[in-house]
Amino acid sequence: MADLGGARVGQVAIICQDVSRATAFYRDTLGVRFLFSAGPKLAFFDAGGTRLMLTEPEGDATGSSMLYFFVKDIHAVQGSLAAKGVQFLGEPHIIAKMPDHDLWLTALRDSEGSLIGIMEERRG
Repeated sequence: MADLGGARVGQVAIICQDVSRATAFYRDTLGVRFLFSAGPKLAFFDAGGTRLMLTEPEGDATGSSMLYFFVKDIHAVQGSLAAKGVQFLGEPHIIAKMPDHDLWLTALRDSEGSLIGIMEERRG
């Protein structure tokens, strides 16, 4: 039976109340690579091969997805973003000890109140 097992996420829609404000946050504050805008209500980014689409709510669309960004040095990323005024919900911490790495996590809210996770797979 065909299903989504093994399917790659190609795009994530992030519902925003203010696309312009969110675009500035993702581009200028977080440093995600900006691709293009499609009018005032859509903006697209490349997050390591996954496209992010910032959009205003349509119809009954509400809420948001939580994005998780994998980084090489979670403490350095947190320090850099905190210097830009980003408020984190806590310090980076180990959430799981895996056989070949420790999984670290911290989280923040974007300009629209959506959660963003910052993760590091620390080996050795």
